[in-house]
Amino acid sequence: MISTNELKNGVVIEYDGKLMQIIEFMHVLQNKVAYVRVKMKDLRTGAVTETALKGSDSAFKRCYIDKRDMQYLYNAGGLYAFMDNETYEQIEIPEERLKWESKFMLDGDTVSITMYEDEILGVSLPDKVVLTVTETAPAVKGSSTDRKKAVLETGLEVTVPAFLETGEKIIVSTLDGSYVSRA
Repeated sequence: MISTNELKNGVVIEYDGKLMQIIEFMHVLQNKVAYVRVKMKDLRTGAVTETALKGSDSAFKRCYIDKRDMQYLYNAGGLYAFMDNETYEQIEIPEERLKWESKFMLDGDTVSITMYEDEILGVSLPDKVVLTVTETAPAVKGSSTDRKKAVLETGLEVTVPAFLETGEKIIVSTLDGSYVSRA
């Protein structure tokens, strides 16, 4: 159990039956009343909430999140299959839970699966990935535009500099899906 005085950024607690990660916290003393203002993210839904917790509030259950490196194997009929690199155990995650992440994963990539006990919470990607441009308009000399659309091997569409050609490898940010640089 953890009290409100022990809350810190990154700590995961059970709050109102939800698995919540502390994003921000601030100890406040207002009119001789002490409380902690907390911003939390629900790890199951991604929803962010803000609340004030009194020092007298009951203690919270501290939850430990496990991260396991797994290899992305394939997408089979709406299920993404992953294999644990150490135990060779395989798990499947429904496609609807990985709509954003699937735009950056290629067969054989290693990703970090976040879990709480036996519950799979999601996939953590590296900040940047290298992908190949599969479709883009040819570069035109003397063109007034310096950017153009490109489709990558995962189907992700990004805006890239006009000089890039089909077949080139580029670095893409997984945070917002934007072009970073050539690979």
